[in-house]
Amino acid sequence: MVKITKCLNDWNATVEALGQGIQSILIRKTCTTLKEFLLYPTVSYANKDDYLDSFKPGMQDFVKDNALPNAEGKAYEVKYYATVEDVFETPVSHIGKFNNYHIWTKKHVSGYFDTKNANVWLLRVYELTEPVYCTRSRGMVFANVDKKIELDYKNPVVSDDDFEKLKEEILKK
Repeated sequence: MVKITKCLNDWNATVEALGQGIQSILIRKTCTTLKEFLLYPTVSYANKDDYLDSFKPGMQDFVKDNALPNAEGKAYEVKYYATVEDVFETPVSHIGKFNNYHIWTKKHVSGYFDTKNANVWLLRVYELTEPVYCTRSRGMVFANVDKKIELDYKNPVVSDDDFEKLKEEILKK
């Protein structure tokens, strides 16, 4: 069985939105050459009093419920694995076209960029058969977890048909 240590660091609420099929994209400043990684939850954002302001009003209850991951000491629960299905560049002025595909506010997304272009990562997410508690190395976007994780996972969180429809919609934008 394939084992992996590479992980993407992201806010736990975003990891859960990806893992529950609520969103399938990430909007980033940079491209990625990685084709697969674990989704590693981070928590520092949840320590800010105004963190809910980064999320759409209709998603704030979801975010409150998913602000923090399950933890065992300093190890966080890793539940999801993702493959990068596509990455494409779009002008930052056009990222509003993707507002229906993520949980963040327009203000949060546009405030994130100090570049002319954004990269949209289309991810296919899978739930691991058994969650794993682990820590990670330092890294802003990507890092490594402290042990090799077997890629034993369930079906994708978004069905094949729904994902193909979603992919077609997003790539037409």
